[in-house]
Amino acid sequence: MPAMKTLFCLTFQVTLLTTLLPVSAQPGPPYNDAVAARFPAPAQRYETPGLQPGRSTFTSNDELAAFVAALARTPGVRRLAPGLSQRGTPIEALHFSRGPGRPVVLLVGQQHGDEPAGSEALLVVARELAGGSLAPLLDRIDVLVLPRANPDGAEFGQRVSVNGNDINRDHLLLRTPEAAAQAALVREFAPQLVVDAHEHTVVGRYLEKFGAIQRYDMLLQYAMTANLPPALTQASETMFFVPLRQALDRERLSHEWYYTNPTTPGDLRLSMGGVQPDTARNVQGLKNAVSVLLESRGVGIGRLHAGRRVHSHVVAVRSLLQSAADNAVALLALRQTLAQQVGAAACEGQVTVLATQTPLQRELLMLDPETGADKAVAVQWNSSLALRPLVMRPRPCGYWLAADAADPVARLRALGVAVQQLPAALDLRAETWRETARGEAERGDVRGRIADSQTIVQVTVATEATTLAAPAGSFYIGLDQPLANLVVAALEPDTQNSYFANRLLPSLRSAARVLQRPDFSAGATRLTRPEASPERRE
Repeated sequence: MPAMKTLFCLTFQVTLLTTLLPVSAQPGPPYNDAVAARFPAPAQRYETPGLQPGRSTFTSNDELAAFVAALARTPGVRRLAPGLSQRGTPIEALHFSRGPGRPVVLLVGQQHGDEPAGSEALLVVARELAGGSLAPLLDRIDVLVLPRANPDGAEFGQRVSVNGNDINRDHLLLRTPEAAAQAALVREFAPQLVVDAHEHTVVGRYLEKFGAIQRYDMLLQYAMTANLPPALTQASETMFFVPLRQALDRERLSHEWYYTNPTTPGDLRLSMGGVQPDTARNVQGLKNAVSVLLESRGVGIGRLHAGRRVHSHVVAVRSLLQSAADNAVALLALRQTLAQQVGAAACEGQVTVLATQTPLQRELLMLDPETGADKAVAVQWNSSLALRPLVMRPRPCGYWLAADAADPVARLRALGVAVQQLPAALDLRAETWRETARGEAERGDVRGRIADSQTIVQVTVATEATTLAAPAGSFYIGLDQPLANLVVAALEPDTQNSYFANRLLPSLRSAARVLQRPDFSAGATRLTRPEASPERRE
């Protein structure tokens, strides 16, 4: 194992050196001048530490901290410390507010450390909020800016966290402190809009598999997972995506739905962003927030087109902030409506436990690597716009958890879920899960295996009706609450992201589906949501 860790670190160091070298000093440009000409530098120039002339590296963690500290001296701006990275680096955030009662927007950058353009762009946006062109929007909205969610990954030039986990597949399990820091911000400020800034691969697998290069300046997607309220999807499209596409068009920045392809050689499928409830995009959607993914073209090309990549993000974020301000009253009303609708659905109808994308055929534009001209490619396309349910069950009234499930309870509370603890024994009309098959597997997404050190327990189950004698000290999680659909994602056992599959729940006997609202006349104690972390810097 020590030898493997040494090799792992050396690999990251080589990746870092390759990524941080100026394009001219790397082994060779990723494509020829004809392709590069398709992406001229914008007229707009941005000033961040990492975009200074002559730089061969992007903004360092120390430079970012100094930048944030300087902006925090502006009236109405607070510096927050929602957590530390695995190596102990503070995760920096800024809160822009002119008073209570406004909808909150959360902007997150660089969850993947080798995707720096979003971080640079959010520094630009933060400066404009502090006293530039975006400052007037603060009369109608509050804004949280978390420019670098993965400071360790940024330092080493790697996608994942320092222990090899993909932070953007950890927003339900909360195994990494980086994902827990984002959850703390969301729990404290309850944003109505969350924007997650990334970059996508440009050459690599696309050149190998399709003989083509990525064409689009920006790939886009909002939350698409099972059990999302239809009103949330409609608001995502009409309030935000229609003006977002128009803003990109005005700047002549090309765009398309987000898509990626498997890391497996020879697999020619292209898939929109996954529908699993593990990414920030989908988990925030299950928290009833409009949740937007922005991906500029940048992975694997070093600093090439850095100005254009940052510009793409700045244009997109400006549009989303403007839309949030223009729809401030409607956003506040939407959150209230969604909370009521989701809570009212307890005990009624069906809930989707597992869903998958819909396979289609479509034509996609890429670039010819020789001429730089558009190249139409016929592809197998897995669409997230329409989901195919694979497993459905009657929606329970709630879930029971045994006293030995303290860890899952703590994680649910960290996500903002309300939990009740039973002060006395109580009989519950319930369903338990009976295991019918078991195996081990790796968590996966549309790219392939998710970077994670653990395998999952893969089970198929049948449900059995029972009268459950719930002892004092055990827990009840009602689905008559706004985050009910997030609870379903965590506790139905036969999915790859469930707490049981990931060994957070001790056994199937430690949980049950509750089919009738319990009688709490004896007075169960409600466990309120945890207080926001006091560890915060002004």
